[in-house]
Order: sequence, then structure tokens, then C-alpha cells
Amino acid sequence: MSTKSYEQKLSQHTDDLILVEEARSGNERAYRLLMTKYRSVVHRIVVKIVGNSEEANDLTQETFIKAFSSLSSFNPRYPFSTWLFKIARNSCIDHLRKRKLKLFSIDEPIRGEEGEYRYEISDSTYEPDRPMEEEERRALINEAIAGLPEKYRRVILLRHKEERSYEEIASILGLPIGTVKAHIFRGRELLNKLLRSKFHRL
Repeated sequence: MSTKSYEQKLSQHTDDLILVEEARSGNERAYRLLMTKYRSVVHRIVVKIVGNSEEANDLTQETFIKAFSSLSSFNPRYPFSTWLFKIARNSCIDHLRKRKLKLFSIDEPIRGEEGEYRYEISDSTYEPDRPMEEEERRALINEAIAGLPEKYRRVILLRHKEERSYEEIASILGLPIGTVKAHIFRGRELLNKLLRSKFHRL
């Protein structure tokens, strides 16, 4: 690696650490900068894994929600991007497992074209499968969803709890698809803000 390339990577790592520290302290601008910086890359990773652009949009948002709610577990000795991309990949694997629940037991490996894989995270810096942490996380998410305005809460529940398509939600609620997408987008923004506030207080 050239000296210039190394210095660029070191500078990026340092910049990310500053933003992470600011985000940990509740700085909204730091959250936005991190999301803006990595959103397109995370989206490409997710699309490559799940192969569905609509699902990828949801999973990209989910990745950032998980990351921002787990910043306290981020190890600054490693690049933020590596940690973030690992969360994205595991979110995708979890999503694929849920998609195949009718065919596979939750405790059994999923067979793919490249062999078997499980939803596992061996890195101790991020452990969403720890029972107590996951139970607490789920309770906080449910509490945050309950705190959303009705028009946003119902589309979030239909989209993320019942896994309905935009078309199905539009039909159920009697709304144009454009309105449904706008409500989901705004609902996610509000949910993200509520979750950051809740996890920051822990």
C-alpha cells in the first residue's frame, strides 16, 4: 500500500471516529453525515445479497437503525465501515432466514448456492442475538413505534411487522401508493429519531 493510500485510509478512519463520538453524544448532524457517507454503499451490499431493490431500501434503513442504536458497542480500533457493513450483511441474512421460515427451522442452517450459512455474529462488538439485549431492544422498538402518530404507525406496522408490499398497504388503507411510500419514509425518520433518543438515554 502506498504512503498516500495509507494516509487517506487513516484520515477516513479518524474522520469516522470523530463523527461516531459526536453521534454518541446525540449530535443529529453527525448521524446524518454518517448516513449520507455510507448509505449508497450499504444499499449496494444489501441489493447484492437480497436481490430486491424494494427490500433493500428497508434493510438499508434497518442497518442504520441497528448501527445507531448500538454505537456504544463499536470498537474504535477497527474501521466504522467494516462494522457497519457487517451489520448490513447480518441483517440481510436474518431477512433471508425469515423469508424461508416455512421451509427451514430457525435453528437449522439455510442452504444456498454457495453452501450453508447461519445468522451468526462472532464479533463481540455487536451481538444482537444475545437474548436479554434482543428482548430489551425489541421492547424499545415497540415502544418507539407506539409513540408514532397514527398515520405513520399503521404503515410502519403493516410494512415491517406484517411485511406487506406497498401495493397491499395502499389497498388496505385506501391510499395512493405515493402517499404510502411518503408515510413510510417519514415514519422511518421519526422512528429513527425516537430510537436514537431512547438508546442514548440507556
